[in-house]
Amino acid sequence: MAVYEVYSTPVLQRYKAGICTKTTLFMILAFLFTVIPPFLVAYRSEGFWLKEDFYREQPSVSFKHQIMMVLDLLDSSYLTWSTYQNYNQLQQDHLRIPLVKTREEDVNRDGRPDMLHYNIEVPLQDLEQVYSAKLILIFGYKLNRFSSVRMESMAYAYHTGPVPISLFNIEGELKLQLKEPLAHKGLDTRYDVPVINSESIFAGDYQLTTIFSNYARRNVTTKLQCDYPVVQTGRGAGQPLILKGTIHFPVETIPYVPGFWQVIKFAWIQYLAVLVLFIFIMERVKNFVFANQIVTTVVQRPYPLVSKNHYH
Repeated sequence: MAVYEVYSTPVLQRYKAGICTKTTLFMILAFLFTVIPPFLVAYRSEGFWLKEDFYREQPSVSFKHQIMMVLDLLDSSYLTWSTYQNYNQLQQDHLRIPLVKTREEDVNRDGRPDMLHYNIEVPLQDLEQVYSAKLILIFGYKLNRFSSVRMESMAYAYHTGPVPISLFNIEGELKLQLKEPLAHKGLDTRYDVPVINSESIFAGDYQLTTIFSNYARRNVTTKLQCDYPVVQTGRGAGQPLILKGTIHFPVETIPYVPGFWQVIKFAWIQYLAVLVLFIFIMERVKNFVFANQIVTTVVQRPYPLVSKNHYH
């Protein structure tokens, strides 16, 4: 009658040796060779310790209804206006009050504005010709997913050309700029301070060079990225200069410094992947060494098993 294997178990064979023997030394070396080289291999392959990672987040951006505008004229003069009372008082001889319309739009209905539409109409005399326009818009900017960032930021739009303009339109994005990764947790309010010091009574504090110099020292800023500016010339008699545009608030890819447990988890996965290979190799080496008694051991074999097979 034909038979077939229905179940099997390995036979356990024990190898014993004294503590102060070559066999013990071999086992210590085998253990060290199993656990240390995988660490060296994983470490030397780069990227073992996760120093920087990335995540994506839709920032919470709100327009603070603060504006500064500077228009350069062909006769080397200029016109200006802002929402800052002290600045306007300092610029009485060059002040020109525009009509300003702004509207924030939440396209995906998630409670966060996705874009800002603005339209600024500046009344001009027929002989006033504008060839350069500079515009600063102030925003409140928040991140919440990992590090909770709170700051005041700005968008700067400008155009300079040899021909007088009648319209300056932009379609751009307010992009986050980082000089260093954010922390993985905590509240960061280092830059939750005014971009423009509206309390100052000194004209120097409102100069664009001063504003940009202070802003550039920050590690976290925003920048208006505009790939599609549109300029029109040929302003009609009695027509205003129009500054308009749409600023989008895109989802950002943000670098950050990982926390301790994330670093350990990432390193452990790499170490374990190499460790499995070394365990497999060392088990084969130990089987060969002990099976051939290359180091002296006492072999303890299991008791013989008595089995009864019944065939019908």
